[in-house]
Amino acid sequence: MDALRAAGCDEVFTDHASDKLTARPGLEKALLSANRAGDKLVITRLDRLGRSLGHLIELSKQLEQRGVDLVVIEQGIDASNALGRMFFQIIGAISEFELSLMRERTMVGLAAARARGRVGGQKPKLRPRQVQLARDMYNELSEDGKRKYTVAQIAAELGVGRATIYRHLGRAK
Repeated sequence: MDALRAAGCDEVFTDHASDKLTARPGLEKALLSANRAGDKLVITRLDRLGRSLGHLIELSKQLEQRGVDLVVIEQGIDASNALGRMFFQIIGAISEFELSLMRERTMVGLAAARARGRVGGQKPKLRPRQVQLARDMYNELSEDGKRKYTVAQIAAELGVGRATIYRHLGRAK
């Protein structure tokens, strides 16, 4: 944000989600804002704009058709000229390669952890004793034959959400 403001950007748009997601409202607003010939879309780094070379090239072509210049501050790229467009494509290819390497390393690391017996994911919210308590509470009937405790009451008592209780009750069936 500081780098964009220092570069003299009038408007700054951000996305707070992973770039893997297709819905990026900040990027969409920025693309709508930079829609006239002579406008500049300024980003700090190329990997902030997109993760695949194809997506970066597609965005670059859209901007070029509108007459909007793409400027990448940290990598010193100004895609308003042929040299800038060449650097843009080279840096984009390197970014995509780097992402592929990270994915491969992650997969190798996960496989090694699994081989050592590590299991991924969150720790269970309820211990086996708590699960049994939840089942007992759920099955307990009042004098009129109705359930004594609702799922919401059981969840509140155990400090978890209702979905967790339903998930464990469903496993018993």
